Amino acid sequence: MRHVTQKTDSRLARCVATILIFCCAGGAPVQAEDLQPKTVEAFDSYVHLAEARIDAEPTSGGSFLWIERLPAQRRAKAEAQLRAGEVVIERLDESIANGGEIPGNAIDVPGGMIHDWIGTVFIPGGTLTQTLALEEDYDHHQDYFHPDVMRSKILWHDGNDFTIEMRLYKKKVVSAVLETQHEVRYNLMDATHAWSRSWTTNIQEVGNPGEAKEKLDPAGHDRGFLWRMNTYWRFEEKDGGTYVECRAISLTRDIPTGLGWLVGSYVSSIPRESLTFTLATTRGAVLKRMGSSAHAQK
Repeated sequence: MRHVTQKTDSRLARCVATILIFCCAGGAPVQAEDLQPKTVEAFDSYVHLAEARIDAEPTSGGSFLWIERLPAQRRAKAEAQLRAGEVVIERLDESIANGGEIPGNAIDVPGGMIHDWIGTVFIPGGTLTQTLALEEDYDHHQDYFHPDVMRSKILWHDGNDFTIEMRLYKKKVVSAVLETQHEVRYNLMDATHAWSRSWTTNIQEVGNPGEAKEKLDPAGHDRGFLWRMNTYWRFEEKDGGTYVECRAISLTRDIPTGLGWLVGSYVSSIPRESLTFTLATTRGAVLKRMGSSAHAQK
């Protein structure tokens, strides 16, 4: 039975690959998609709802972290996973979070898809200072977060505010390289709590990356792998380490009509995998730097 299942999964993967390659990389009518104003408006409305909740959370019952607001049984399981070194991650939907008070389904947007994920990781022995030092070391993020980050650098920095540029790489059946710019703001609340927010100000898909014919597609007129991305980070030092939480809200093109049943799970899995990778890599990078520092002091 296992052998049959593996063969079936393999055939499905090849089928999905064929369809995605046809639709996204090879002369099909949906090769490029224009980002429509109505799509951006829907994304901005969703972000407005999310940020209103995010702004209210730190003073809501003293629960700074997302896992602290989970039901008791779910929280206990999450804390055990974090202690085991795992990433705890969950999909959010702001229309559900608002108790159904928002008309319709806020995660559905015309011509696009909103992906809203939140995740947490625990760095044992790590301090808030050590964690923030790695996060703000944008000139070396390509060293820590390779291969997802191919290149990164600080364009401007003033106190807690950054403008950064990153070249991102993602492969899920087909591959995409994106040239992105982000605004980032940090806030050190006290000795054990901090938060940061980042939002993309420009995203352009790179055609023929690394080749002499490399070019940047016009922003908003590409294959639509990523049109917008906001991230909301929280950092808390306690329990002998530091908790790192990230909520990522991104906008991509919609799935071509008639293919949702087949490729929907593939498309929606990319944001989840990216956030999981980012949090797990952050944990590993801080621990590695801690080990290198301890070794150097001996």
